[in-house]
Amino acid sequence: MPHAASQALADRIEALYGQPLSTLEAHAGATARDSMLGALLGSHTDLSLAERNIDFQLERLRQLAGPDREIGRFDAGHILDCARRIAESVAVRDAHAKSVTAVLASLRRLPVPDTKSPTAALPAVPARPVPAASRAR
Repeated sequence: MPHAASQALADRIEALYGQPLSTLEAHAGATARDSMLGALLGSHTDLSLAERNIDFQLERLRQLAGPDREIGRFDAGHILDCARRIAESVAVRDAHAKSVTAVLASLRRLPVPDTKSPTAALPAVPARPVPAASRAR
């Protein structure tokens, strides 16, 4: 089952960095973790885990509350636990989606420098004139 939030963020991260997520994860794993890319990928992973946990807990809830099941005290506790875990995972998913979306909205991909066109030479800075008092000494 595709997860809309994590897939949308993965697409935006790939567009920003210009490489597939798997390549970016390998690069981030081989370099220092204290980077924007590492933080984005970590949040994306957390968001994906939350989405998978929602699916898992929802399936478990459906099993526990199936139409052919009689719900006893023991089952009621499990149903309550599943519902609580779904609520927590939804909150985690939404928080990560919101924060990563805000960070991605603030970042822009830099254009690739045009290596074909000659670089314009910087104009020479004129020398400062030496004050007349300094020349007299």
